[in-house]
Formats: sequence, structure tokens, C-alpha cells
Amino acid sequence: MFKKFTIADKLLFVASLLSLIYSEILFFLGEKQDATFIGIWVPSILAFGIYLKLIKSK
Repeated sequence: MFKKFTIADKLLFVASLLSLIYSEILFFLGEKQDATFIGIWVPSILAFGIYLKLIKSK
């Protein structure tokens, strides 16, 4: 599955995964407002990756 990914796809996937992990760490440390802010980045990063794929395919 990951063989079809380009370097940009892998970087965006790793960035979204790291922001999810960091958000969960902040949440369990009691920084709930900061965790929510960082957690909102995950769908934004993934949506940006989809946008790049759509532009590339045209």
C-alpha cells in the first residue's frame, strides 16, 4: 500500500500522524485547549494532501 505513495504523500501522512500523537500527549497532560487546537490540524493536513493529488491529476 505504501509503495504507491510519493515522498510528499509520506511527509503529509507523517505530519498528520505526529500532530495526532502530539495532540493526544497534550490532552493527557491536561492541556486540553492546546490539544484541541493541534488536533484540528490533522484533517487539515490530510485535506491538503488530497488537494495536491487533485491538482496533480489534472
